[in-house]
Amino acid sequence: MRPGPRNLITDVAGLKVGNAQDDGLKSGTTVLLSEDGPMTTSYAVMGGAPGTRDTDLLEPDKTVPGVDALVLSGGSAFGLAAAQGVMDALAEQGRGFAVHSARVPIVPAAILFDLLNHGDKNWTENPYPALGRAALVDARHDFRIGTAGAGTGATDARHKGGLGSASFRLADGTTIGALVAVNALGSATTPSGKHFWAAPFEVRGEFGGLGPDPEIGLQPLPASRKAQAMASHANTTIAIVATDAMLDKAGCKRLATAAHDGMARAIVPAHTPFDGDLVFASSTARRRPPSEDIAPLLGHYAAVSLSRAIARAIWEATPSDGDALPTFRNSLS
Repeated sequence: MRPGPRNLITDVAGLKVGNAQDDGLKSGTTVLLSEDGPMTTSYAVMGGAPGTRDTDLLEPDKTVPGVDALVLSGGSAFGLAAAQGVMDALAEQGRGFAVHSARVPIVPAAILFDLLNHGDKNWTENPYPALGRAALVDARHDFRIGTAGAGTGATDARHKGGLGSASFRLADGTTIGALVAVNALGSATTPSGKHFWAAPFEVRGEFGGLGPDPEIGLQPLPASRKAQAMASHANTTIAIVATDAMLDKAGCKRLATAAHDGMARAIVPAHTPFDGDLVFASSTARRRPPSEDIAPLLGHYAAVSLSRAIARAIWEATPSDGDALPTFRNSLS
């Protein structure tokens, strides 16, 4: 078991990721695109305040068999319009769910709240459809993490948030990866502010090699810088896990549910009433179903990938003018 060559979700063959952001707005959009046509997808919500588009279609008992793309976006409910930009662009390419002579691109989306992060939100026209279209155009195998795309204006309780990704290549050849925009009420770092909750799962120093916090036992949580600088409601962590193993919609539903364990291990607290924490799970089906020894553990590897991606998002964040919170690396100096 090792990371894929990029240590990104695009190590899963058949996937591309595109980012678009507006630094003045302090917000952006990220698109996961399937190169092979519709990919089997489901989802799971554990937070109390989700913002979503077309997620009902992803339940195992619903008719639509797959999705063309997934969108993660800032902008709260305004950001759901990013999916419209992606949908329009895919329609121009002739992609979509075929209904006789009509084609309807299926583009589910989830959003996070970044409206109070000191960016310029006084727009006269919703900017997110254009950001969605631009992110789709930008789709590639190698993409930026940290202060990019949907993570541009994200924060957690203590630091600037961001976009993160990680992957694993498993013993039977199956690849699994995670993509996440971290904008949590909780913190990705321990109470000392010097270590990541995800430290036990780190691979090859991918988020600084700082190791676990040496403090033993339960520690009180420090006051939230976010609540002081913005509001306790300005949250939500949204993620995608994907694999090339063949899964049906019920299998993807189980994968998304299990992946939430990774969020809870890497962010404390997670899944609060003021977070809309959501995980999409997709299968590109480029391989057979996972082997008998891997299949029961696929959710575990998805969860560990997501924990690592969350810490990488915070580690890779870079400072920008007017930030509401410091980056983690700046806070160490």
